[in-house]
Amino acid sequence: MLEPLMTTRDLGLQPTSCGKVRDLFDLGDRLLLVATDRISAYDVVFDDPIPGKGVLLTQMSLEWFGLLHDTTDNHLLASDIDELPKPFCNFPALAGRSMLVRKARRVDAECIVRGYISGSGWRDYQKSGKICGIALPQGLRESQRFDTPLFTPSTKSDTGHDRNIDCGELEALVGGNTAAAIERASLAIYARAAAHASERGILLADTKFEFGFVDGKLILIDEVLSPDSSRFWPAEDYAVGRAQQSFDKQFLRDWLDASGWDHSPPPPRLPEAIVRRTQERYVQALRRLFPHAMAELPAGMV
Repeated sequence: MLEPLMTTRDLGLQPTSCGKVRDLFDLGDRLLLVATDRISAYDVVFDDPIPGKGVLLTQMSLEWFGLLHDTTDNHLLASDIDELPKPFCNFPALAGRSMLVRKARRVDAECIVRGYISGSGWRDYQKSGKICGIALPQGLRESQRFDTPLFTPSTKSDTGHDRNIDCGELEALVGGNTAAAIERASLAIYARAAAHASERGILLADTKFEFGFVDGKLILIDEVLSPDSSRFWPAEDYAVGRAQQSFDKQFLRDWLDASGWDHSPPPPRLPEAIVRRTQERYVQALRRLFPHAMAELPAGMV
């Protein structure tokens, strides 16, 4: 297996903050985001990494940022290690997994768009007939496609569990104008991304975006449309009325559920076979969506 990167502290660096997956360095008017090989499930970060996962996530985001640039602007400045400021350009382990970005005033909401009813949306619908306060027709089946994609926001938590909210709560949280702007942007991005994925035999079941403001302009920030933030289903296996196979960490969640783990720390150790199969699903997503990007992956992952 590849040599994983669990934390940039292992390189002697001191990140400003650490999320579940990314280490962040505050450089004044810019940020450096480093995607590590950590993986989380049910809001718990595991001790076992997925080697190369950070490179896969970064390459996926870079491809989407390029494709979506005419839909919405984003925070990306540079990703080539030679373009990173010192001392970061001197660390080969950061290559392929780092993004130098503009610092934005973050909108504190997760912008979720659902094209199909699945996951927490399906569970909420079974209980109440609604998702985020949106009343839905009776008789929907698991994994069924919506006639029109739904915008279903949630709170934004860096450490704990996000909470689904309705559009009224979103307006109270971020303001009416901002709420309307992020809804428009989210639906437009989803439509563009879903069309690209469909052309490549992938159904974009749902995804989440983050936005921020730079000089008063709304832009797309963080990562985008990766297997960590999206459900990608192979179109050839799609069938209404059941859970779908997916190119993301749902495989890991399913294994964890079958293991009997109660979703509370400490997490169980991940067998090598589970690590490898999880890695393979991330690779498959990149291969099908952006086959030319496979050349950027380290040897041993392709």
